[in-house]
Amino acid sequence: MKKIRLAVLGSVVSLLAACGSTPNQQPAPVVERTSSTGKVVDAATAPAAPAPSGRGYYTVKKGDTLYRIALEAGQNWRDIVAWNNLTNPNDIKVDQTLRVAPPDRAPGTAQTAAIAASPAAGLEVKPLGAPGTSAPAAPVPVGSNKTGPRGDKRPYSESALAELEKPDAPSAPAASGTSGTSVASAAPSAPAKAEQPHAADKPAAAASQAATDDEGVSWMWPAEGKVVGTFEGGKKGVDIAGKAGQAVLAAGAGKVMYAGSGIRGYGNLVIIKHTSNLLSAYAHNQTILVKEGQSVTKGQKIAEMGKSDSDTVKLHFEIRQQGKPVDPSKYLPPR
Repeated sequence: MKKIRLAVLGSVVSLLAACGSTPNQQPAPVVERTSSTGKVVDAATAPAAPAPSGRGYYTVKKGDTLYRIALEAGQNWRDIVAWNNLTNPNDIKVDQTLRVAPPDRAPGTAQTAAIAASPAAGLEVKPLGAPGTSAPAAPVPVGSNKTGPRGDKRPYSESALAELEKPDAPSAPAASGTSGTSVASAAPSAPAKAEQPHAADKPAAAASQAATDDEGVSWMWPAEGKVVGTFEGGKKGVDIAGKAGQAVLAAGAGKVMYAGSGIRGYGNLVIIKHTSNLLSAYAHNQTILVKEGQSVTKGQKIAEMGKSDSDTVKLHFEIRQQGKPVDPSKYLPPR
């Protein structure tokens, strides 16, 4: 019995020794895994998106007001408020970038451009027919019609052999238009639908239309009186001297784009938009007789002459093209 116990004890000791030894055991490889989401960038240190710039945008400068910016851009100040999602037209900041031209396409507008199938794609585009109607049968290629099999079984004879060796005789053209496929296919195909104007041609067409509209405006002098300041003399328009309360008339038909006193240096001001390019401005009025959005006719009384924001009674009159002052003498009739 003692020998058996010693044998069992030796076996246990040997087993424990074998389990405890790790000869030449390599450590398990460790793979470093990174999160697929990447590092979290602090919003404060993230670079800000560059502000839009270029044509159609304006950077606010010290002393600017939204009304003056609208005048310089030749736009309605209400449109600029809408384009830039401004809640308060008086709350604009220096170095703020504003859109001063209408967007090319309103946000959310569905794109309706047609998608043409590429010939290389091997797709055939067919119009959908009305429900219940069957699709038209595909045209049979020219020369594929066979009047009978060439390999028919006949008793051998010299005449049968000669007949088989003859080429197929061309079939006579059918009288009806539906069966005359061969003749119709030989004719030149009908001209394709006229190509739509490219997008690059649209601005040129719009400019041409705007120029035509500008030429169609009929002008008249907005007030009686002596011209005491000219465009050539450094003014942005012409100054016409007069008496307080004297009638100020619309120089051309259009719609009142602005009526107020929010532009420094112009006093009580009326701006009339005549076309998409042309507008006229009437400054230093004593009383304004029209409202924004009102349509006016040529020669209609829109204000009374005064000296608001001026040292003398006068009418300062401007014509602007795309927001830039131009010489009114080139538009007004000679006096």
